Amino acid sequence: MNMDMRIWLNETIREFLKNSPENSLKMEPDEKAFDEVLVGSSSGSDPLYEAYKDLVGEVHWTPLEAFKIKFADAVISPEDLTVISWILPQREPTKADNRKENFYPSRRWVQARFPGEEFNNSLRRHVVQELSSHGIKSVAPVLLPEWTWEKSPKYVFVSKWSERHAAYAAGLGTFGLCDGLITVKGKAHRLGSVVANLRVPTTERPYDDHHAYCLFFHDGSCTGCRKRCPVGAISENGHDKLKCWDHAGDTCAIYVKERFGFDGYGCGLCQTGVPCESGIPKNILKQLDKTSTIIDQVPGASQ
Repeated sequence: MNMDMRIWLNETIREFLKNSPENSLKMEPDEKAFDEVLVGSSSGSDPLYEAYKDLVGEVHWTPLEAFKIKFADAVISPEDLTVISWILPQREPTKADNRKENFYPSRRWVQARFPGEEFNNSLRRHVVQELSSHGIKSVAPVLLPEWTWEKSPKYVFVSKWSERHAAYAAGLGTFGLCDGLITVKGKAHRLGSVVANLRVPTTERPYDDHHAYCLFFHDGSCTGCRKRCPVGAISENGHDKLKCWDHAGDTCAIYVKERFGFDGYGCGLCQTGVPCESGIPKNILKQLDKTSTIIDQVPGASQ
């Protein structure tokens, strides 16, 4: 029954992606924002979620904390919860457009964020509703009114729920030099998750190093994301969140308003035009025997 539920969850997400009219860049001619998805799951009792209190920030919720915000009276343990995570890889035309840019984001890239993230929110709500129709309580943490970003003396900005870290726990990818999550379909993507009161087999986590898929940390051979950053927010010491946000959230927001005529922001240059744009770099794949069972399930993952 549990395995059947995991299959059902995968099919539910994929069908919504295929059939929802909200899955659109809202451009002429109309085209989908996303046309495929990667889905994984982790246990609410995974020790990583407690570790995130230090690795992400003290305010980061565990799955149980997020669940109890919505269902305060629920008598439940972490083992009773599953975190369902997904990756929405950017489509090739979106990546190709942004690959050509060297300072501002392309229009497709911004549209994939606005209204692309609106579709992602609809997907979050759809999964919650579908689970509810089967009598299963669930919550999308980032849709809770209590979810926020906060300033952190240690990490600059801290999220109360990180979709990237949930996806990492679910075996979907590892972090790169620019902090992006590198998956079998690359690091140009959007992410989402839902915490549900059910137990299903969790996805294998085929790594024990949170930088396993990044060439820089693998052998020092790549700093592609550093070279792509137009404002020097990425160095061999990591990701400068303040510089990044000043560019993506301020400079690019002004550009988007003036050039495209709507409110939005973003950059994504470090996610495109790099070896990990559309997959795990081949040099790393050759040494990741444990990953092969996952790679084989995703056509073109090693491109």
